[in-house]
Amino acid sequence: MAVTAQPTLRALLRRRDLGLALISREAAMPPGALDRPLRWVHSSDLADPTPFLSEDLALLTTGTQFDEAVGIDTYVGRLADRGVLGLGFGTEVHRSGIPEELVVACADHGMPLFEVPYRTPFIAVARAHSEAIAAQAYARRSWALDSQRALALAALRPRGLDATVAELGRRLDVWAGMFDAAGALFLSHPRDGVARRVLEELGERVREILDRGLEAGQSLRIEEHSFMLFTVGRGGHLRGVIAVAVDTLDPEARSVVTSVIAMAGLAMEQSEQLARSRRRLHTQLLGSLLTDDPTLARRVLGGLPPAPVVVAVAGDAQVGPVSDWWERHRTEHGTAVFLAESEDGLTMCVSAEDDPLLDEVATRFGIRIGVSEPENYDTFARAHAQALTALRQQGTHGAARYADTVGSSILSALATDEARLVAESRLSPVREHDARTGADLEHSLRTWLEHDARAESAAAALGVHRHTLRSRIAQAGALLDVDLSTFPARAELWTILQTARD
Repeated sequence: MAVTAQPTLRALLRRRDLGLALISREAAMPPGALDRPLRWVHSSDLADPTPFLSEDLALLTTGTQFDEAVGIDTYVGRLADRGVLGLGFGTEVHRSGIPEELVVACADHGMPLFEVPYRTPFIAVARAHSEAIAAQAYARRSWALDSQRALALAALRPRGLDATVAELGRRLDVWAGMFDAAGALFLSHPRDGVARRVLEELGERVREILDRGLEAGQSLRIEEHSFMLFTVGRGGHLRGVIAVAVDTLDPEARSVVTSVIAMAGLAMEQSEQLARSRRRLHTQLLGSLLTDDPTLARRVLGGLPPAPVVVAVAGDAQVGPVSDWWERHRTEHGTAVFLAESEDGLTMCVSAEDDPLLDEVATRFGIRIGVSEPENYDTFARAHAQALTALRQQGTHGAARYADTVGSSILSALATDEARLVAESRLSPVREHDARTGADLEHSLRTWLEHDARAESAAAALGVHRHTLRSRIAQAGALLDVDLSTFPARAELWTILQTARD
């Protein structure tokens, strides 16, 4: 960041035209005592001027108040407690030289003490400092205008967003980075300016902001690093976050960052419009692939992920962030992927060797994904149907494979909403009887079938006599109007019990 000499007490003391002389020994002062930003220069001979002073200023005095039996040590202590940065004593006005007691008191309280010679009016010291403040303000405004021009030129270059973020880092002379809508860092300058572990924690904080979906500017500290974060995009539709490694920004630097936010927002909105057009095209190509003919898709796109492929469907994914994640992975690792939206959800097609990436996507975005078995493009429709079947069986977020779904039980694959409705209807006479009488026929039936319809072992598991269990089975068969002595009836009952909701 371009820096003009700060208006400090040291800068004031260096003005040869003022002839100021530092009396205190710098080695005895607190570190940086002469280099803190000096807000103003004030003069007063009041016995206690602190009610009229603000912090971070220098006070000038001729010492007339010390004739009124004012305790010098108490006086200096009040100034130090108020945040006064330095005390200037005008010599040869009321006193000859500086009182030794004042020198000692300033040393004890760490207060820089300097002499203002008789030839230098207090107003000249105040004017010199105000000129320094005006010069710095002008320099900062000039820096901000020059920086904004440079950023505008950077935005016109190829890969303008990359160039803009790099120029921001150079202008502020700090690390600057940009995170996409998925919370992943994809631009930074300088690239190795922040340790990886710090960037990982910073990425977690960014994702928290994006998950809330609110426009925000935040400051945070990670280890010894300070960062300011600025969201890009409108509330509810954030497109990313810009981070700069600073603990604070003055108004000029903040205006430069605001310019970058506006440019980044515009660039990303244009990219999003292009992405939406591309996704609409892919939706049409998905219809072509579902005919098991990849010819049109290859002709339009120039290529598809190498076969064999797995097809995945996510029914609750935010398309933009997921697409950004895949695009970044394609750029960094060369991963080939085909994405398309449809009424079923977001369809993702990748080479079978990239199948593990689907688990990463599901975990990163907290979504459900159904994944097919490896197939060729001439059986793409079957793979898509497998993915939908696996998705329907996936109750929580994560990636469910079709092979695991059908391998667990054929009944789970058949447990559609319609099948559950039929099963519950068939089971209703037994459930109504149990609710009315307090009996437990349904549990008895389930236990009996789990024990391969053996009355002795099932009765033992239920803690009843086998004749009691046989009576319950007969009563349930009558309510259901089925003969439970036959295998088909028992198989159908087991299917009903497995399919109906508890």
